[in-house]
Amino acid sequence: MARRLASLAAVAALLCATVVQAAEWGTIIPGETAQEAVRARFGGPTRMASQKIDGYDSGQWIYEGTQAPAGFTRATFDFGILTPKGYRADLVRTIRLEPRPGIFTRTTVINGWGAPARLGKEKDADVFFYAEGLLVFFSKDGWLAETMVFTPPQKTADAAAPAKP
Repeated sequence: MARRLASLAAVAALLCATVVQAAEWGTIIPGETAQEAVRARFGGPTRMASQKIDGYDSGQWIYEGTQAPAGFTRATFDFGILTPKGYRADLVRTIRLEPRPGIFTRTTVINGWGAPARLGKEKDADVFFYAEGLLVFFSKDGWLAETMVFTPPQKTADAAAPAKP
């Protein structure tokens, strides 16, 4: 049991180290990485779905159970994003990760990504917002990260507001 916890802690530390600089996870960068790179890294998904969002075809790949990356119960990749060059159905739009309990604590998140740009609440639980493109949803006690959503970089309200004269 101690060996398993140590290996899970090592996975968490490695994942934190790879994403500190940008909104990426395991070399997958929302808005830049194509489907084939996800398939090359993780293999075929457990399930696939497709839908229309704002009139565009988009896809979703879900990796769960034994196919989920180490330390996670589920990883969901949403594809299809509007870029300055037009719509790209093959690019990762978001990555939604559901870590196993204890893998990402509040301290682990802050040590890995720093202080969030914004704090929020959803259903009485804390949410951390990082402008680099990360949302972290915590358990109601505020300690365990239950869901982590990676997106392309987001503008903060301060950055979006017009400059004052």
